[in-house]
Amino acid sequence: MPTPPVSVLIADDDPLVRTGLRALLAARPDVDPVAEAAGGDQVLPLVRRHRPDVVLMDVRMPGMDGIEATKSLRAALEEPPKVLVITTFENDEYVYRSLRAGAAGFILKRSDIDQIARAILTVAAGDGLLFPEAIRTLAAEHAPPPGNAHGPIALTKREADVLRRIAEGLSNQAIADRLYLSQETVKTHVRSVLTKLGAANRTEAVIIAYESGFVRPRNDPRP
Repeated sequence: MPTPPVSVLIADDDPLVRTGLRALLAARPDVDPVAEAAGGDQVLPLVRRHRPDVVLMDVRMPGMDGIEATKSLRAALEEPPKVLVITTFENDEYVYRSLRAGAAGFILKRSDIDQIARAILTVAAGDGLLFPEAIRTLAAEHAPPPGNAHGPIALTKREADVLRRIAEGLSNQAIADRLYLSQETVKTHVRSVLTKLGAANRTEAVIIAYESGFVRPRNDPRP
């Protein structure tokens, strides 16, 4: 049987952006835009009604912004949809705060529709980081000093190895190949890492890893 398309809720306060994205995504066989939200306060009710796989979330909206809307999904739903932030500025503190609130990744508004669709599919799959280098840059620039925002990370040696590979942006299969493990074993370790860190997804786990000092920026001079 063919794989069903990934269902998407588009949340943006600009009606032209919503209409354009919906029309372009609807022309694809792998993505199904099921609803639109004009503000963050509309996201949770529409998610309850339509049960999308992914919310394409503008980060800056009047009233409830994308950060608070992301938090509301995580607080209210046992299995919230993945959130993909769509933004104008990749180095924005709002983007960092959205990722820290549980968004699974971000994409720039200037991206073409194929790039946006691929980002939606990547986030929906949940296997690997979207733009890992950009996420590392955001974490290095916006995270508080190591140890200030998160306590020590208590992982087994194998879990720690897996988290470091997640921070590199490796998929489960790539981690399995690197560590000579089965993919199922890697999936088990990933689930355990996310649970122990209280992270919604791999992206938030990487953010926490930087905040704690478990992973350090490449230009960090400390031993």
